[in-house]
Amino acid sequence: MSLGVLAFIAFVPIALVLIFMVGMRWPATKAMPLAWGVCALIAMTIWKMPLGFVAASTLSGFGSAINVLIIVFGAIIILYTMQVSGAMETISYGFLGISRDRRIQAIIIAFTFGAFIEGSAGFGTPAAIAAPLLLGLGFPALAAVCICLIFNSVPVTFGAVGTPVWFGFKTLRTPIEQALADGSMVTGFSTFDEFLKHVGQWAALTHAIIACFLLVFVVCFLTRFFGKNKSWSEGLGVWKFALFTAITFDVIYLSTAFLFGVEFPSLIGGLVSLGIVIAAAKNGLFMPDEIWDFGERSTWEKDWVGEIEPGNTDIKPHMSQLMAWMPYVLIALLLVLTRIGSLPFKAMVTAWVIKFPHILGYETVNFATKPLYLPGVIPFMLVALLTIFLHRIPAEKAIGAWKESFIRMKNPTIAMLFAVAMVEIMKQSGHNTVGYSSLPLTMAQAVASIAGQTWPMFASYVGALGSFITGSNTVSDLLFADFQYGLATTIGASREIVVALQGVGGAMGNMICVHNVVAASATVGLVGMEGLIIRRTMVPLILYGIMAGTIGTLFCYVLFPTVF
Repeated sequence: MSLGVLAFIAFVPIALVLIFMVGMRWPATKAMPLAWGVCALIAMTIWKMPLGFVAASTLSGFGSAINVLIIVFGAIIILYTMQVSGAMETISYGFLGISRDRRIQAIIIAFTFGAFIEGSAGFGTPAAIAAPLLLGLGFPALAAVCICLIFNSVPVTFGAVGTPVWFGFKTLRTPIEQALADGSMVTGFSTFDEFLKHVGQWAALTHAIIACFLLVFVVCFLTRFFGKNKSWSEGLGVWKFALFTAITFDVIYLSTAFLFGVEFPSLIGGLVSLGIVIAAAKNGLFMPDEIWDFGERSTWEKDWVGEIEPGNTDIKPHMSQLMAWMPYVLIALLLVLTRIGSLPFKAMVTAWVIKFPHILGYETVNFATKPLYLPGVIPFMLVALLTIFLHRIPAEKAIGAWKESFIRMKNPTIAMLFAVAMVEIMKQSGHNTVGYSSLPLTMAQAVASIAGQTWPMFASYVGALGSFITGSNTVSDLLFADFQYGLATTIGASREIVVALQGVGGAMGNMICVHNVVAASATVGLVGMEGLIIRRTMVPLILYGIMAGTIGTLFCYVLFPTVF
């Protein structure tokens, strides 16, 4: 069978997800199980994988999905616990005293605060948390959602304590370790973990360059589409503050990526820059000459407002700002303490390991987990329990928050189980009786024959497609890591940089990710407006990809052509 036909068949499960979720608007709970079934059928009939091998791969995928679902649950329980305690409303009240300029509020809340939330929780929570904050301050619902979705891009590669990197690219362990073992090339690293750190550094550098343009662009986007004068230039009135914020964030973001690795750039970058930027705003540094606001409410377009009126909630503090922020402070502290190898705490939380080697007797199919090392357990669930006592939450409210969190996990669980199982089958499909490459590598080989040396220019859009389809940067990386790595190998481009572009693309895909759009729009009452939101965020996505592709191409062929 020709390479082109095999590549077309390998793409069928992904195409089905695109058709059912985007074209027919099926929920992921229906689309992903069907795509898994088709993928399993293709693996058994075309790639000639034994039924037992497919079953073993599915079980391994289920185990890996549970790891991520524990993190998702931890992120949700933190959010609901802080909502019932009044901490989220208190935080919103605190933002009112920083600046009355809507452009400044958008930068601080949607970008810096959103980056911290992404770094600590991830999985779509930044837009779902920040958009209601902006709505409560008087932003049109459509503006709040669009701004939060666009800004929720730079930090996403390292979202949820680096999960999209250390978990999303885990399928590359075997080829990387093989490359290291054969000793045929100089790689600049000696372990798979070092490779991941390098990938994170290239991704962080790419995002950091784009961030300087993104912050200025977004405030201009805000004034152009939601200002009474429909002016791009009004956004330029805060260019000094926007660049100051971008540079402040970038310095911390990059330093963390190069010094500590992939788990902390967004978390520490967002948290530290948030404090610095708020202090600068309160002291009038780099502030605009005139305060910009939206026009009169009566002049707003009909589709700007949903079922919840902007600023119609009487926001009031329920506790001190320090106490309201304490759960996030504890999360950051515990994450740092348990992730630094020189401290004893990392050994403590990694000591308990649950292993399932050689599932169903297949040597290459394994699963292992370190339950206490999962961020969903420590610190998320632990801090959620501590918050009950810190914020003196009544027992019935605390129990209600946990119940609601479990209820919210139903649909993500179904979608994630089958999405990751499908990815695992695609990964293991290289072990077949007919000698074909795995499904992702087959697609890579076919695309390489068409794109050739220009691939770095387009690599990020594949990552964005993955996020759009699956609703997750992590799953996008799982789905396309082998594809990107194989393609880079085929065309002789840097595998580190091309894989990093996959991570960048998966992050920028959050702007149009169906799951994130639905979640964020629901929090501000924009029911049925998802199509309009995606159309508004599509242009920023395309521009982001052009910049990422240009930077990646320069890295691969001009500035760093010898990088592995």
